[in-house]
This record gives sequence, C-alpha cells and structure tokens, in this order.
Amino acid sequence: MASEQGFSHQTTLRVKDACLCLHVQRAARALARRFDEVFRPFDLTNQQFSLLMSLNRPEPPPMGPVAEVLAIDRTTLTAALKPLERRGLVKVLPHPQDGRSRVLKLTAKGRELLRRAMPVWESTHAELDEKLQGEAENLRRALNALL
Repeated sequence: MASEQGFSHQTTLRVKDACLCLHVQRAARALARRFDEVFRPFDLTNQQFSLLMSLNRPEPPPMGPVAEVLAIDRTTLTAALKPLERRGLVKVLPHPQDGRSRVLKLTAKGRELLRRAMPVWESTHAELDEKLQGEAENLRRALNALL
C-alpha cells in the first residue's frame, strides 16, 4: 500500500539497505566511538589523534594541507587546534616565508603522546583487520575511490 507521500514503505527499506552514504556514516560513527574509547586514557579523541599524527612531518606544515588531509575546513581545524595548543602538544607559528599564514608544529610533548598512543592504535587496527577478515585494504581502496 502506498503511503501519503506517494511511495511505499518498501522504498524506504530499500534505501536503508542500499544507501552507501548511510552505511559509511554509520560505520564512521562506530569507528570514531571505538577509537575515542581506546584513546580516552591519553585524554585524546580519535580526531585529535589524527590531527596530531597529520603534524608528524619533517617540517611544520601550513594549515591548508593539514585541513585537506583531515577533510575539514580551516575554521574547524582552528577550533580543533585550540585544546591541543593549550595542552602544549601543538604550536601555531607564523609561516617563515609568509607572516600572514600559519604553520603547525608538533611539540616534543605531542610526539611523546603519539608514541605512547601508537601501540593502542596498532592493536585496535589489528582487531579491526581481523573483524574485516582480510578485507581492510580493499575497504580502504574502495573508500579512497569515492574521494
């Protein structure tokens, strides 16, 4: 029987079962919760871990490329940096060649926190790889194909 909107509940069920966006969002939220939990002893969220890791480079990167790697806008990046900066994990410095721009430097304290959190990241990923029965790399490739 058709609903008042002119399409059936079966359509809704089909979209629920087939929608890539819904499935990716649900999986992303589940993964984020899992990593938030394992990083809690370090007083880190999964987003903060990824942000700190994105700064682990030979030279402090400008904000633009970091925002791009994390798929966030600069305003969101600026807000995400503030608590890390207050904790002494990151420094926001003037760009050496362009004083109007900023570069992001991972501090020694930030590197040490990443060093301590890394075994937890590795063990959690090993659990996920096992759960995905060897399909983790295929999943990464498929997700990257959507970018």
